[in-house]
Amino acid sequence: MCVCQTMEVGKYGKNATRSGDRGVLLEPFIHQVGGHSSMMRYDDHTVCKPLITREQRFYESLPPEMKEFTPEYKGVVSVCFEGDSDGYINLVAYPYVENEALEQDDMPERDQPRRKHSRRSLHRSSSGTEHKEEKSGLASDSTESIQETKSPRVDLHIHSDVPFQMLDGNSGLSSEKISYNPWSLRCHKQQLSRMRSESKDRKLYKFLLLENVVHHFKLPCVLDLKMGTRQHGDDASEEKAARQMKKCEQSTSATLGVRVCGMQVYQLDTGHYLCRNKYYGRGLSIEGFRNALYQYLHNGIELRKDLFEPVLTKLRSLKAVLERQASYRFYSSSLLIIYDGKDSRAGMFVERRPEMRLKRVDGSLPESLQDGGSTEPGSSAQPKVDVRMIDFAHSTFKGFRDDPTVHDGPDMGYVFGLESLINIMEQMREENQ
Repeated sequence: MCVCQTMEVGKYGKNATRSGDRGVLLEPFIHQVGGHSSMMRYDDHTVCKPLITREQRFYESLPPEMKEFTPEYKGVVSVCFEGDSDGYINLVAYPYVENEALEQDDMPERDQPRRKHSRRSLHRSSSGTEHKEEKSGLASDSTESIQETKSPRVDLHIHSDVPFQMLDGNSGLSSEKISYNPWSLRCHKQQLSRMRSESKDRKLYKFLLLENVVHHFKLPCVLDLKMGTRQHGDDASEEKAARQMKKCEQSTSATLGVRVCGMQVYQLDTGHYLCRNKYYGRGLSIEGFRNALYQYLHNGIELRKDLFEPVLTKLRSLKAVLERQASYRFYSSSLLIIYDGKDSRAGMFVERRPEMRLKRVDGSLPESLQDGGSTEPGSSAQPKVDVRMIDFAHSTFKGFRDDPTVHDGPDMGYVFGLESLINIMEQMREENQ
């Protein structure tokens, strides 16, 4: 493990072990609501995740018309462990040098980190403010391994002014508010001990740099949807394929071609995010999925009816693009729908309801609510929304990496999921006119 004795408080490592390079100190990405790979904050506009070669190559070969609906691919960095003076582990990114960093696809399968727990974690001392750790949901992490890494404490240098609250009973956080999405914390902790045990022989990891697709939003409300009727890749083992098919059969993936993988939605009435995780999404019926979508579009005071048209416009455009992509398959990929929880009515409710919990600990309003919103109530300006496809570790198309299986036509399982989503939103719009 490459270790620096002292780390500068801030973005860069003070002492670098690699020819004077100044590494970028990675931060947890607080708005990650689902997925298997760890998302880390590189800078305001960029996140990074553990590199899977297939996903990297897929980003590099995207058709131009798909780029509007995917994060911008920004390259590769090398990431290693470095310790601070208190003995806590940092993850630091350096410019990538060929043949220097570990590439996961080059490892035997038995040696690869299980992607189910492949989030990289960052546990370090920063401002001195100690946040509460997650109390449960960490069955795969032994107490011994967590103590060994000296990282049960999570002191985040970057955290949200708006608290998060997990709604799911199995999260152990139903009554606790924290400063980052609890799903991210869960996976950070699970992965930390795993990476620690691997670090004896593997000093560097390769991470992808990708656009932070929520950086435009002051209060990002994010819905992560697993798309398609099939989730396993062509290279999946029989055991893995069977597991994935069972998940699809027992969820709305089979009936709708889409299921909820995670969600955070800002609530104007309480001033915090409500969160859902993938286990909640797996158990939903068709009506339950519809209710979850309704909840995602509800700000705690009213249904955001102004979101219907801009979201539907983007979903229809994406559907048209994917219908033209013959032979493409996006197995196990997700779709993010994003809008800003900073509603133009926020200032009205703060003024009329001063008792509402829209304040920070120091008594001040969150910055995003101090101006009472950027538009007047009743303004015809359309809200800002975004729709992005992510996670391409199992995607393929004709001629891609000499894949032996070639599929005909567009990915109709994914298209079916988009059609279901569009139909449900159209029905919801009609019912709430």
